[in-house]
Amino acid sequence: MRARLNLVVGAVTAMVVVAFLFPLTLIVRDLAADRAVTTAQNQAEALAQSIALRAPGPGTDALIETVPTFDDDYPVSFIIDADGDQRVIGEPVPTNENIEAALGGATFRASVDGGQAIYAPVLLPASGETVVVRVFVSDDALTEGVTRSTLILVGLSAALIAIAILVADRLGRSMVQPVKELSATAAILGEGNLDARVAPAGPPEIQEVGIELNDLADRIVRLLRMEREAAADLSHRLRTPLTAVRLDAEALEPGPRTERLIDDLNELERTVDFVINEARRPIRSESDRSCDLGAVAAQRVEFWAALADEQNRELEYMADEQPAEVAIAEDDATAMVDALIGNVFAHTDEGVAITVAVATINDQNVMLIVDDDGPGFSAEMAERGLSAGGSTGLGLDIAARTAGSGGGALIIGTSGSGGGRVTVTMPLRD
Repeated sequence: MRARLNLVVGAVTAMVVVAFLFPLTLIVRDLAADRAVTTAQNQAEALAQSIALRAPGPGTDALIETVPTFDDDYPVSFIIDADGDQRVIGEPVPTNENIEAALGGATFRASVDGGQAIYAPVLLPASGETVVVRVFVSDDALTEGVTRSTLILVGLSAALIAIAILVADRLGRSMVQPVKELSATAAILGEGNLDARVAPAGPPEIQEVGIELNDLADRIVRLLRMEREAAADLSHRLRTPLTAVRLDAEALEPGPRTERLIDDLNELERTVDFVINEARRPIRSESDRSCDLGAVAAQRVEFWAALADEQNRELEYMADEQPAEVAIAEDDATAMVDALIGNVFAHTDEGVAITVAVATINDQNVMLIVDDDGPGFSAEMAERGLSAGGSTGLGLDIAARTAGSGGGALIIGTSGSGGGRVTVTMPLRD
């Protein structure tokens, strides 16, 4: 915006300057020519009057020698005509010049080779001769000072354009700088720093935008505070009945139904905890969200290894040595891996082997694969796992949402042994 404003002001100023520069140049040239011609005319008339005042006197040639000249830059010629016999004293006169009008007594100016000539005749009654005073004005004299004046005008024009652009740049800066501050503050707010505020400045319209942006940030802070308070209230409201139901379930007679009920309560409690934690979690900047998925997977496999030993499961982890940096937070990656591994423990029999693998592909993507040797996913379970509405009971919605936040996707398939396979593909972080 600032550059465009400078360009527009510079172009408009240049057009105005050019519109005045050409006429001024022509005027300067005409003034220089008029000055030179006027000087020559004055000199010719003064010489003619001096000759007229000094006659009668000595011979014409001697009389002319007594007449002083005024400006050596304008060559003078005296043409003496005596009954058609002409002779010239002073500067030579080209033979092709027509001086008949001057010999007839007319004072005039005529264009000649190399400039202009001014003719002023004087009649000498005593000798019957006619003396024509000719003053020559060269082309150089007619344009004397024009080049210098033109250069001065061009310099002044360039200075005027530069000053106009400088003023426009300062004016544009006074408008653009507040807009940049607004943009920077909006970016900081978008990164999750809700304490950022802008100092309204610039034109009234931009100040109004700054005030509205600050009001919007205040409203967002109030809404988040209300949301977190509501989440805290939800936590207390849900945990109390869940605890009561768990106590009632544990008081039932041991058996498959009781165990299934307790497992369902555990899953419900994990889901409630996840919802509450998500609601309470502060907003984080996208640029700060990154972790090594391979390192997180290795840590979680080590965590689940103890339970795998108790259930006689073979828990294997495989990964290449390349870093697997992805654009998700470490907490989110941990929850995703736990959800995928926990699903196998929760929905397969004891002794079913589990394989977790992390591999990079073409230095562009990373794959997290969780295989098991169980019965695999039924069509209904796969459809529920990929459903976008509500909790699936499989935890795959957590993994799918986490993968999507990092620019990836989740795919449900079949492992090499015929069991279940969940593949998470995500792009590597630059």
